[in-house]
Amino acid sequence: MAGMLNTCNLNQSDYYDILLWMKTIIIHPFPPVYSASSTILILGSFPSVKSREEGFYYGHRWNRFWPMLERIYNENAGNIEERKSIILKHGLALWDSIYSCRISGSADSSIQDAVPNDVPELLKETEIKKIITNGKKAYSVYMEYIYSKTGIVPVCLPSTSPANAAWSLDALTEVWRNALSL
Repeated sequence: MAGMLNTCNLNQSDYYDILLWMKTIIIHPFPPVYSASSTILILGSFPSVKSREEGFYYGHRWNRFWPMLERIYNENAGNIEERKSIILKHGLALWDSIYSCRISGSADSSIQDAVPNDVPELLKETEIKKIITNGKKAYSVYMEYIYSKTGIVPVCLPSTSPANAAWSLDALTEVWRNALSL
């Protein structure tokens, strides 16, 4: 058949290369949440499939980010407007370290060809003095592409992702509560 890829003669490495090539570049679909008076920036890596569908950060129902902030600030975060309110009311800013990348599903481990967000520009528009990364991927992208432009050493906290089952909601809440104080 014309135009069909003959996969019979491909080795495992070739299959892997084809799968990587097939991943589409995805551009971050929504803006950061911040105000001019934001003092702490929370950086994730890149929105999950569920977050991209919802159009807002940490949209997967099992992600502990919003339940954790509800505990820390004793406020409801049931919908997007309440979530934005918590971020802004407490001097926080929320964004991701990656502007675009190739990704399979929601797995940070599959991220390739990452292009960073313009964090230095965001810093110019705010009073941010502290940066917290939500997990290791956000931290590694920040350190590789962004740190040299900001000079702010980030605090790497355990991921609130459901994939990070080693951390309970109680343990995450305690560690994040301490980090969110200036």
